[in-house]
Amino acid sequence: MQRKYLSIAIGLFLSAGLAIAQAPAQNQPDQPAAAQDAQQQPLAGENAPQQQGQRPHAPNPARVAHRLGRQLGLTQEQVAQIKPIVANRQQQMASLRADSTLTPQDRRAKARSIMQDSRNQIEALLTDTQKQQYEQMLAQHRAQHQHNSAPQAQ
Repeated sequence: MQRKYLSIAIGLFLSAGLAIAQAPAQNQPDQPAAAQDAQQQPLAGENAPQQQGQRPHAPNPARVAHRLGRQLGLTQEQVAQIKPIVANRQQQMASLRADSTLTPQDRRAKARSIMQDSRNQIEALLTDTQKQQYEQMLAQHRAQHQHNSAPQAQ
């Protein structure tokens, strides 16, 4: 049960970043990864321009991947492999938010599924030690989220 909530928390955390950063890459023709990286915005605190269907403060997938790289001690190859996972999750979550045909329950279930899938894909790239650190990071994020949302529920 705890693992399920951790997956949801991580997914929400990462999907927020994907919503903003994915749009520029979607509009570009197939290019080598190096060419796409050169066209991405700098990692310093600038926000990507808001596009239709994107959340206003969602982080760039490159920033999310680099932050995970720093926190988990990932190799450059691991960071490069995580970027498209995060971008795909953001794109799927943006599509999910735009789908008005789903009931709130179906929307939540689909969001959980998207988050779990991306979490599994990320964990498949990690060493055992990195997986443990990732789980701890997600647990901390979940605990912080629960703490921040608790006063609002009262």
